[in-house]
Amino acid sequence: MITIRLQINDTWREADLSRPIDLSMLLRSGSENVNCFWAPEVAYEPVRMGSFVGSTAEGGIVNFFNVRFNPHGNGTHTECVGHIARERYVLRECLQHAHFSARLVSIYPQKTEEGDRVVKREQLEELVRPGEVQALVLRTLPNDGLKQRAHYSGANPPYIHHEAMSYLVDCGILHFLTDLPSVDREEDGGALLAHHAFWQYPDAVRREATITELMYAPNEVPDGDYLLNLQTASFDLDASPSRPVLYPLL
Repeated sequence: MITIRLQINDTWREADLSRPIDLSMLLRSGSENVNCFWAPEVAYEPVRMGSFVGSTAEGGIVNFFNVRFNPHGNGTHTECVGHIARERYVLRECLQHAHFSARLVSIYPQKTEEGDRVVKREQLEELVRPGEVQALVLRTLPNDGLKQRAHYSGANPPYIHHEAMSYLVDCGILHFLTDLPSVDREEDGGALLAHHAFWQYPDAVRREATITELMYAPNEVPDGDYLLNLQTASFDLDASPSRPVLYPLL
């Protein structure tokens, strides 16, 4: 066992680093991926130049592939306020730290009169209070492995009510992670109320705050408090594919 001692508010806890829980979705080449907003399929293609082919399966000396994907539409990704801002914000400049106290919660989105399925403020109020953790990981119910290859485009998937996102701001949540394709309704006329509420854009921008979408928390991972390691790549963009990892607290 490998442990690390950390202080969460006024309490000292130990995290078990020998038991990582990977919340990222595997990004395959082809259609067997989660997909949303009509993003093109992920593609891995060997480089071909004259007699050179970048695939050992095709007789090449090395594997040397080009990769095509859309961070927001293909798989687990983390985004900063640059996703909605007119100004330029880059994720790697906004996300300066990688480890956070986190809580995993499970919620059934509630059906509205219009037929939408929405996570509401009062549901979050029962599960997290101000100052308790830095990150909230939301697993929506029902939960099954089909989420890892669901095609959400045109399906009006569940989303988060903007008042619920405002409550997370009141709680001091800096990093919000969810298995949904977006915190906002798929088609909302460009309002993006939940994104604006969480980042407080444009009036009081929470530059250091991030939203992670399309993560996946298996059912065997219990609700509760964890240490979160939020891993991202250094793209010069508002978003990056990401690998959130939870570590159990002892």
